Amino acid sequence: MAKIESYGGNKVNDPPDSVEESAKSLKNGEYQMETPLKQKVHFSSERSKGKRGKPVTRTKSDSAYSKFGKRGGFFRKSLQLSHKKQKEEPIILVKESSTLPEEKNPEEVNPCVEQKLLEVRGSYSLPEIPSIPFSVMEINKLIEAEDIEMGYVHLLSLRLEIQQYLRCQEGCSIDLVNKEKDLSLLYGRLRNKLSDIVRSKEPLVYVAHIILEEEKRQNEPGAMQGWRESWKEAIQDGVRDLVKKVPLESREQNVSWLAVHLGLLGKALVEDLEKVKLELVNLYTPDFNVFETYVSCHHEAVTEHVKDLLEKVTELKDYHALLDFLFHRYPSEKIMGSSSLQPELKEDQRALPLDIDFINSLKMKYCSRSKADMRTSLDRVIELEKEEMWLQERKPEIDEGVYSSHIDMDIWTSIKGHVQASSRIDANLEQKVICCSLEELKSFPKRFESAFIEWSSPRSGSCLWAEYHISYINSFSALNYKASCPVQLEQVGREIDGLTGRLGHSLMERYKKDVMPFLRRQMTGKWFSFDEDFSQLMSRTRTLSDQTKYMSSKNKVAFVEEAHFFVVKEYISQLMKNNYSCKNRRNETAASKITKQWENIKGVFREMDSTSDWLHPVGNQLSKIIGCKKREVKDNLKPLVETYPDFKKCHLAAVLYFRGIVRGREKHLILERLARLTQTLGDSGNKEQALFSQIQAAINTECLPWNPFSCLASILPDR
Repeated sequence: MAKIESYGGNKVNDPPDSVEESAKSLKNGEYQMETPLKQKVHFSSERSKGKRGKPVTRTKSDSAYSKFGKRGGFFRKSLQLSHKKQKEEPIILVKESSTLPEEKNPEEVNPCVEQKLLEVRGSYSLPEIPSIPFSVMEINKLIEAEDIEMGYVHLLSLRLEIQQYLRCQEGCSIDLVNKEKDLSLLYGRLRNKLSDIVRSKEPLVYVAHIILEEEKRQNEPGAMQGWRESWKEAIQDGVRDLVKKVPLESREQNVSWLAVHLGLLGKALVEDLEKVKLELVNLYTPDFNVFETYVSCHHEAVTEHVKDLLEKVTELKDYHALLDFLFHRYPSEKIMGSSSLQPELKEDQRALPLDIDFINSLKMKYCSRSKADMRTSLDRVIELEKEEMWLQERKPEIDEGVYSSHIDMDIWTSIKGHVQASSRIDANLEQKVICCSLEELKSFPKRFESAFIEWSSPRSGSCLWAEYHISYINSFSALNYKASCPVQLEQVGREIDGLTGRLGHSLMERYKKDVMPFLRRQMTGKWFSFDEDFSQLMSRTRTLSDQTKYMSSKNKVAFVEEAHFFVVKEYISQLMKNNYSCKNRRNETAASKITKQWENIKGVFREMDSTSDWLHPVGNQLSKIIGCKKREVKDNLKPLVETYPDFKKCHLAAVLYFRGIVRGREKHLILERLARLTQTLGDSGNKEQALFSQIQAAINTECLPWNPFSCLASILPDR
């Protein structure tokens, strides 16, 4: 019994001698059936075990090489091989799990072997079909034993026999039905066997010729259709098997499990296509488009595999690895653009033909994960601020002359990391991530504010409390991002402005609360001899001035203006409350003191760089009215009314009450002069400089229009 030596030490027996003798007797000595190539098939699928009879078991250690056997005489002539025993060169078989030796270039194929394969393909013709076929059992054994050529010609013989039977017999006999069933079963076994060969990439030249022969005979009775489709399905199954064999660790085993797997997958795909290009393409006729078919099958298998992988992905880095693989690595020179696959693999064949809905779904999952990670990062910013600043009660750092928490840098570092990572995929994903990041940032200011208030409330009024407020006003105001997400950007801007506004408001309300008691005790009887209240007012205002030095100019201007307006308004308001009326020329003392205090107020707010210069004249102008003689009051009204057009009759009446002009003809003459000045000036004053409209004067009956004495003012001479 003839045997074929194999590289791995395994042996495959030839069919029984009785079968070979039967084949010889069919030709009466004129033709001897000889098998040019004997190769082994690696069966690995459950499908082959379930439908193709008892499988020939193989392992990864199976032979990678085989030799021409004794019964290869028909092809020895075409390959110029001697009938004598001699050392023969092995034909390299392609296994999907095998790798090329590292010391050899993958494109270096033994030219002698390649030439022999080309000669086999070019010189091959179907042997003469025997007139009497083997039995069904014998044909099946030939197919299972991989004697494909002999099994096939006997299948054709059985098929011709059935056709002959149909021509000679009328009707349908049981014997004919059984023969047709047998023929169908044998063809199914043959097709499955060829599929196994294609799946394992064993370079058996008969595959292409059998497919071509069957396509020629597809219109004959008993023909089985879809041979080329089955060939493509076998290729597809083989590629799927290849992809499944690529190592895939779990997340617990390796945090970079997906990146590692995709790297190994890319390497396996390149090696597989290199073998197809170098060792399989030449075994088929050009119309098979072998390389293009394998590339298409690789695309389909990878697409299926990626969708399976997506179900296991939960982390952003893995979504990124998957998108990077699909968009960049797969079509690049690292995989499908590899120089070893050129020029057969055209540039327009490199990219995966992915469904747009799948890509959009993948990008949305990436964005959702990015948004969740962004929230975690922002929450961590709050935790770090609490741990490093609040709990340790550290003073804020001074950066470029202002308090800074660097919280804005932490926020943008987090956003920038997400955006830059997505930009390496494509511009569309980058845009989506920017919008998602801004959407998540929108809720951050209120979360930060809640945490800060919880910590700072018990420390309200301390210097550190104020310094933190200023540092966060500065930091959040520094958040400035230009993006093509107008809706999200506007929403984030509103939230940040709201936070800085509330922080500034808290700081201002604390200052107002501190100084209000001292302001209320101005312009009273005690005020003439007691300066402590005003000193406390100035002390707290200077403290605020020192703090605002470290406030960014963008926020400082409005804050100082508000503080300046508040102090001026409340100080002047004390004149309007009728709490005190000067007698016995004390008005001159009051005017002198107001003038002195007013200089202090102007000085401290000038130090704070207040831009509200229009508030400076009011104190001096009122002090003149209070300190001058009664007949001079009317002459001092015009500058006041011109500067402050909202100065009304009730305000003047209150000032006159403080001066000591409570009633009488002189008071009414002054009030009438104010009325004429207001009428004469009309709307010429600056309406934006509204001070007195914010001050409520005490109700004075002399201000009421029904006062009967007011009607005499027009006939009394001015004094």
